[in-house]
Amino acid sequence: MRRTPLFATILLTLGLGGPGHAAEGAQFDGSALKPMLQSDNLVFNGVTRSADGRVFSPFQRQTKDKGIELGEWKDGKPVAYPNEAWNAWKQGDDPAKAFVAVNAIRMGPDGDLWVVDKGAPGLGDAPLPGGAKLVQIDIAKNEIRKIYPLDAAVDEKGFIDDFRFNGRKVYLTDAGRPGLVVLDLDSGKLRRVLDNHWSMIAQRPLTGQGRVLRDDKGKPLAIHADQLEVSPDGKTFYYQACTGPLYSIETRWLDDEGASDEERAKHVKLFAPTVATGGTAIAADGTIYSSDTDALRVLKIAPDGTTSTLVQDPRLIWVDAMWIDEEGGLWIPAAQMNRTPAMNGGEASAVKFPTTIFRLDIGAMPLRN
Repeated sequence: MRRTPLFATILLTLGLGGPGHAAEGAQFDGSALKPMLQSDNLVFNGVTRSADGRVFSPFQRQTKDKGIELGEWKDGKPVAYPNEAWNAWKQGDDPAKAFVAVNAIRMGPDGDLWVVDKGAPGLGDAPLPGGAKLVQIDIAKNEIRKIYPLDAAVDEKGFIDDFRFNGRKVYLTDAGRPGLVVLDLDSGKLRRVLDNHWSMIAQRPLTGQGRVLRDDKGKPLAIHADQLEVSPDGKTFYYQACTGPLYSIETRWLDDEGASDEERAKHVKLFAPTVATGGTAIAADGTIYSSDTDALRVLKIAPDGTTSTLVQDPRLIWVDAMWIDEEGGLWIPAAQMNRTPAMNGGEASAVKFPTTIFRLDIGAMPLRN
């Protein structure tokens, strides 16, 4: 792969496999973390909350064809959402009409719940025909409002990972075939941009708690384009491979159908020296919160890229997709994904239950884009 001067600068900034730099003393200690939700037998990899307080999570099945993919937390327990049928997919069923493998969710600016289904039954598996999709759910009626098929932008190596809104555009990262998918919600048109650009490609194996993670075949894991955020004014797109660092590009270069990837590449900038990351969130003032899966902490990244530690605690094992609520609380799911067989070399699960979603009062206003 081509090594650029910027790439060399990144290596000098980050070090190899280090826990991160430019971070000073923690703003909060573990006593400020409030456990909100726990499960004695389920593994989740994110959380989102509606304006009226309903909480949802995507779940990772630990047994083939068993367990829920999307759940709403009710009375402290997750319940299949929007119904059992959408969570009952098994090999041989139509992958277009049920959740095969939910990877990311969020409340959209319209108040609906939006869900990315990567459409592949296992990590590293090829998406099934019709399986990769973005699903819009009306939470008032608890029913599917619309399905956006993603097949046209995903090949056998594709792994649609996460997504963000920018007006009527949706940006989705492809962590399998490194690149970004741009979806026009009005037309349903899909475009790929920055395919195989070096900023989209993981430069080192994924790590968690200081060790290299391996798939169920024992191969070191490389998760490419993954975390992403859009600035409050909609003009800047932030993104990274799972192992960082965090880059930025003006959204106009993503939205311009006439621009070539060669032209887009000229506008990619290093934004912050993040490290191995499970998930992010962004506040209305442009501050990005990003997890550190090795040092078990959450980083606070200012709009100028300055990075500091927000909170660090041994319970924050693989913090995944976070969420900021209307009361200024940061919801922090300690997902323990690095302890699951899919990331633990196929060995028996080392997850220590209960899995927990914490809340930290940071006094930030949420950004809904």
